[in-house]
Amino acid sequence: MDRYATEAIRSIALVGHGGAGKTTLAEALLHAVGAIAARGAVEKGNTVCDFDAQEKSAGHSLNSALVNFAWEDVHLHLIDTPGYPDFSGPALAALAGVDTALVVVNAQTGIELATERMMRAAAARNLARMIVINKIDADNLDLPGLVAELRERFGRQCMLLDLPAHDRHDVVEVLEHDSGDADFDSVQQAHRALIDQLVEEDEDLLARYLEEGADPNAGELHAPFEKALREGHLVPILFVSAKTGAGLPQLLHALAALAPNPAEGNPPPFYRGEPGTAGEPFSAVPQPDRHVLAHVFKMVADPYMGNVAIFRVHQGTLRRDSQLFAGDGRKPFRIGHLYQLQGKDYVEVDELLPGDLGAIAKVEDIVFDCVLHDSHDEDHIHLKPLEFPQPMQGLAVETRRKGDEQRLFDTLNKLVLEDPCFEIERHPTTHETVIRGLGEMHLRYKLERLASQYKLELDTRPPQIPYRETVTAPAEGHHRHKKQSGGAGQFGEVYLRLEPLARGAGFEFVDQVKGGVIPGVFIPSVEKGVRQALADGVIAGFPVTDLRVIVYDGKSHPVDGKDVAFFSAGRKAALAAIRAAHPIVLEPIVAIEVATPESAMGDIAGDLSSRRGHVTGTQPRGYGNVALSGEVPLAEIADYASRLKSLTGGKGSYSIDLARYAAVPPQTQKKLSDSFRPQEVEE
Repeated sequence: MDRYATEAIRSIALVGHGGAGKTTLAEALLHAVGAIAARGAVEKGNTVCDFDAQEKSAGHSLNSALVNFAWEDVHLHLIDTPGYPDFSGPALAALAGVDTALVVVNAQTGIELATERMMRAAAARNLARMIVINKIDADNLDLPGLVAELRERFGRQCMLLDLPAHDRHDVVEVLEHDSGDADFDSVQQAHRALIDQLVEEDEDLLARYLEEGADPNAGELHAPFEKALREGHLVPILFVSAKTGAGLPQLLHALAALAPNPAEGNPPPFYRGEPGTAGEPFSAVPQPDRHVLAHVFKMVADPYMGNVAIFRVHQGTLRRDSQLFAGDGRKPFRIGHLYQLQGKDYVEVDELLPGDLGAIAKVEDIVFDCVLHDSHDEDHIHLKPLEFPQPMQGLAVETRRKGDEQRLFDTLNKLVLEDPCFEIERHPTTHETVIRGLGEMHLRYKLERLASQYKLELDTRPPQIPYRETVTAPAEGHHRHKKQSGGAGQFGEVYLRLEPLARGAGFEFVDQVKGGVIPGVFIPSVEKGVRQALADGVIAGFPVTDLRVIVYDGKSHPVDGKDVAFFSAGRKAALAAIRAAHPIVLEPIVAIEVATPESAMGDIAGDLSSRRGHVTGTQPRGYGNVALSGEVPLAEIADYASRLKSLTGGKGSYSIDLARYAAVPPQTQKKLSDSFRPQEVEE
C-alpha cells in the first residue's frame, strides 16, 4: 500500500440516523474511487461495511466499520457508524478517531433523533462538521424546506457548499462557481454568502476583498475555510444520491480539499493525570518523529484474531515489531502484526503515521479508551472520555444448562469489552445477572449473538429496577465491636455522623479522628465497613447514595484492635446512623425521546401521563412526524416497546437515558421495605 504524509490524511465518520443511507454512501464512495469493482447493496447483504451476519439479517448497521481509500493525492479513512439510537455507543466512540463528522441526513425524512444527537456530540468534541443530504433522487421532496429546517435547528452557519441541478441528476459546487443552473436557490447567491462568511475569518483577506471587490482564489480560501470549520463558524451542506451517484465527485473533492488534515483539526483533548480528574492538558503533536501516542476507540472480540484494538495514531510513527505500553502498564508488548481495516478484511501494513487509523490483535492488556505509547514519558496520559448514554434497559438472564454459568460471564465480558453502552450487573441480594443496554433492539442483538456465535441458551425475564436508597436528615451512629474467644480478641469502637448530599452527589467519606483514638492504619477498614453497609442497603436492600459519612471518634486496643473489628464497627455504626436519618427509596427517572407520527402525539402524551411521566417539549421532524421529549420512571416502561408499536402502528421509535433519581411513592416504598429480608454479614 502506498504511504502518504500526515498532511495528506483525512479521517471522517459517517454519522446520522438509521436509514439515512450511510452504508450505501460508503459503498458508493468506494466504488467511485475504484476501491471496489462493483457496488454491493444493503438489501443483498453484500456491502463492505455491513459484513456481520446479524447486520445482513437486520438490514442495517449494528456496529462501526472502517474502510480507507486514495483520492486526489490524499488518503481517506472512513468510519461507517450505526444510526439507530440503540446502537449509538459505537457511533459516539468513532468520534474519538476522526477530525471530521459527516452527518448524513435522509432527504425523505429530514432531521431525526440521531441527527441531533450526533451534531451535538461532534460539536462538543470540537470536530469539523459537514452535513450531507442523501437520497435526493427520491420523489416528493422539499429540499428548500429541509435546508431551512437545518438552519433553524443548527444555526445560520449551515451554508450551502453545492446545490442539486438538472432535476437532481447533478450537483453544482458553489465555492468555486458563481453561476450555473440549480433546482432551487441561486448558485450566485450561495457563492456570495459563502465567500462573505469565509473572508471574515481573515482580517487581511477581508480588507483586500472589501477594497478590490474580487473573489479570493481557492488557495487563499483554504486557510479561512479550515478555520471556520474548526471554530464551528461554518457547517457546509452538500447534496448526494448514493444510489445514482449525483454529487459524489463534489463530496469527494470537498473531503479531499476542504476537510482538515490531522495538523489542521482541533487538537484532541489529552491530559496528564489520573483518570476522572481534570489533570494537566497535554498536546499531542501530529509529527512522525515524536514518541508514539495512539488512542483505542474500538475493541473487537474476534473469534479468530482474539481481542482486536482499533486506534488512531495521534503522534509518532507506529511500526511493526516495535514495542508499546498500554495505558499505565509497566510491561511493554511487541507488535507482531500491524493492520488497517477494509471492512472485514485485515490488511497488513509496515507502519502507521499520525492521523492513520489502524489495528493490532491478540494483546490482552489493551482495553477500550486506553492510550498506547512507546515511552514512560507518556505514562498517565489519557484522552478526555466521550459522554455515552447510560444503559437503562435491562434483562435478567440465566443459563438453561447447568455448568454454563462461568462461560456466560466470560462471554458477557467480551461483549462489554466491545460496547461502551453495554453493562452486566450481578445483584448480591437477588442473585440476578442483569444485562443492560440502550433499548430493546440493543439487548435483542446481544442475545441473538450469544445464541448464534457462542451457543449459549438463556432464559430471560424483566430485572429488578435499579432502585437506590438515601437519607433525608443528619444522624449519628455508634458501635463497639468486642469479641473474646480465648487468647487475643477483637476490639474496635466507631462514632460517626452522616449528612445528606444533593441528589447525584454520590458518597463522601471524611476522616475527622483526632489524637489517634482510631489508629490511622484502621481507618481504611472503617471506610470498608461503611461502604459495605451502603452497598447492602438498609430499608429495601438497595445501595445507599448521596450522603457524607464523617468518622470523628472511637477507641482501639493495643492488642485486640484489628482490621476486622473496625470493619464491623464501621459497618454497624453506619447502619444505625442510616436508620436514624429518615431513609427513603429512590427510583431512576429516565429522559425519553419518542419519534412518532403527529397523529399519535396525543395518545403518546396521554400514555406517558398514565405512567407517572410527563412531556417536556416537542420538535417537528417534518413529513408529518414529531419528536416528544419527556421524563418517566423507568419502572413504568418495561413494556413500552410493544405499547408504542400499538399506539403508532409500528411507526414510532424511542430512546431513553438516565435523567435523575427521585423518591418513590410511599406505597411503593412500603412494598419494597416489606419484602426486604436483610442478610447478616459474617464478622
